[in-house]
Amino acid sequence: MDNLTHSYTFKVQPQDIDQLNHVNNVIFVQWIQDAAVSHWNKVAADDIKEKFVWVIVRHEIDYRHPAKLNDEIFVKTWVLNAKGVSSERRVQFFRKDDMKLLVESKTTWCMVDAETHRPVRITDEVRNLFLSENNI
Repeated sequence: MDNLTHSYTFKVQPQDIDQLNHVNNVIFVQWIQDAAVSHWNKVAADDIKEKFVWVIVRHEIDYRHPAKLNDEIFVKTWVLNAKGVSSERRVQFFRKDDMKLLVESKTTWCMVDAETHRPVRITDEVRNLFLSENNI
């Protein structure tokens, strides 16, 4: 199983649409977080998820094309690197029918101890869930 990338599809819903009749930028921010959480939940064992949580430190988002009501969205995400307490993740959103890139982001995450809520160094066990030996 390839844990290094994670992808899925979903359909744009009426609550995602703003007064300009396209998906609001704030919705994409939520979807970026949702993609990361979905990937984490897919690959991390329960004991790891009980020890560590992630918090966002920084977003870089490029909005390239709008998404509209009922568009089917293809999401692809992967981790770029993991050093010290932080990790960078890329997320891309495509309109599925023509695979046009709509939005892409690079987000910096900080790994936090679930009990103390303090940053902790990313362990090899966690790093190996998302990165090949070439990226470590």
